[in-house]
Amino acid sequence: MQAFLKKQEIFLSKPLNLWSRLCLVLAAICMGATFFFPLWEIRLVAPQYRDGLELYIYSYQLQAGNDGQHLDEINLLNHYIGMQPIREADFVEMTWIPFAFGIFILLSLRGVVFGRMGNIVDLFVLFLYFGIFSMANFYYRLYSYGHNLDPTAPMTIEPFTPVLMGKNRIANFIQYSYPDVASYFLIAFGVLLVVAAVLSVREKPIVPESHTTA
Repeated sequence: MQAFLKKQEIFLSKPLNLWSRLCLVLAAICMGATFFFPLWEIRLVAPQYRDGLELYIYSYQLQAGNDGQHLDEINLLNHYIGMQPIREADFVEMTWIPFAFGIFILLSLRGVVFGRMGNIVDLFVLFLYFGIFSMANFYYRLYSYGHNLDPTAPMTIEPFTPVLMGKNRIANFIQYSYPDVASYFLIAFGVLLVVAAVLSVREKPIVPESHTTA
């Protein structure tokens, strides 16, 4: 057991090479770019809405198509089938996700400065937990919207869960739900962390040459 712990300690204290540090800088840039693009896009298409109703989810706000008018249309349709309205104020995660992204940027730059394998491992574990928790929370929110229906609504439908990723039929609407640009930057962030670790793990240690004396 002691040998195993010693081996892990040596691994975590392994110094990062220049290429690994550059990957961490790129990872921080990718994380910063997520603030400028939507994470997710939801689109509803029906015969009366051939151009579709669009809703874009950013880390800190909701943005609807046609200068926000699409959200009013979506909420009107939601009211018709008994779904609660979509309000940005209800998305409490938008108050802490930008903060979490900022922490990931700082931890990436911390890894550049201190340059130890343990910095990458800690960051990757936190990022993996954040990703799993965020997707589970997103799914639960969709589930709640589709199952907490008002029984007195003008139109009665069976409880349902809007699709998380892909397309689905809801009454006479086709719902499309896909990750948007910022989500791909998040994926790039995770990939760059893995690449940064591999580049230093595969680097062979420099063994000083032995000198012989006459």
